[in-house]
Amino acid sequence: MSSVRLSGAGVAAVAFTNKGLASQPSALRICSSRRSFRSLVIRAATVVTPKYTSLKPLGDRVLVKLSSAEEKTVGGILLPSTAQTKPQGGEVVAVGAGRTIGDKKIEVGIEIGAQVVYSKYAGTEVEFNDSKHLILKEDDIIGILKTDDVKDMKPLNDRVLIKVAEAEDKTPGGLILTETTKEKPSIGTVVAVGPGPLDEEGKRQPLSVPAGSTVLYSKYAGSEFKGADGTGYIVLRASDVMAVLS
Repeated sequence: MSSVRLSGAGVAAVAFTNKGLASQPSALRICSSRRSFRSLVIRAATVVTPKYTSLKPLGDRVLVKLSSAEEKTVGGILLPSTAQTKPQGGEVVAVGAGRTIGDKKIEVGIEIGAQVVYSKYAGTEVEFNDSKHLILKEDDIIGILKTDDVKDMKPLNDRVLIKVAEAEDKTPGGLILTETTKEKPSIGTVVAVGPGPLDEEGKRQPLSVPAGSTVLYSKYAGSEFKGADGTGYIVLRASDVMAVLS
């Protein structure tokens, strides 16, 4: 089990090595999904005095140092803090000892230093050493980035990476559609698949969705990303794939 040094703020669900704890409310965060309204959420941040010198995630939790939010648009326009895109990736800086399934001890399968992508609303935010961090369960991490491009992501557990099919430019009757009226596709090509979920004995169960297949998936499932060339990708659980097309 690894730990990370800290000097300022703190986090829930971790082990501390000194004493002197205080807490204060964090700022409001507005959460929204693609097609549904989510209510205003208040998250409380735990503040730790400088007496604390280390932080150890417990169980199957990991500590991720967050990437910086984008401060400019592609065209170079500066964004106000309220309009900046919340990052969904970062570097793993500490991991817990793992969990027990049946009689088998399962260690966290993500290495320190790995660049990861996580579910959008997962985990608890923490700020210390002038950097933002997130502590979350291993299952909330959806993939490992081998490069800076999402197309090279390695999905984890029961997740699959899908290249989204392009939306139709015309209706069946030949009418040209604008970007706002194009129907969002729920069809795509599987680029990569995870190793599968763990069963009750702690063994991996391979996924039945092969890479390279064209699939139909649930419309509002998963997390969407843009590749370096602007291509759309989505990462979702294999259970959200409804059919294989041929």
